[in-house]
Amino acid sequence: MDSGFLLEVLACPKCHGQFELIENRAGETGFACKNCSVVYPVENDIPVMLVEKSIPQNEFMREEA
Repeated sequence: MDSGFLLEVLACPKCHGQFELIENRAGETGFACKNCSVVYPVENDIPVMLVEKSIPQNEFMREEA
């Protein structure tokens, strides 16, 4: 399943907003909510769509390799 398809069907569990796929400097990917400014990380190719596991986008982007 490709990430483009997931971007179309997934919505933020907190606000139901749209996602964009982002990657930080450490090479980690996540689904960033355009409304909430939080990131839902992708672990082992599986998006973790739990509000309590979301990371503020500014913190996610600062993570170093």
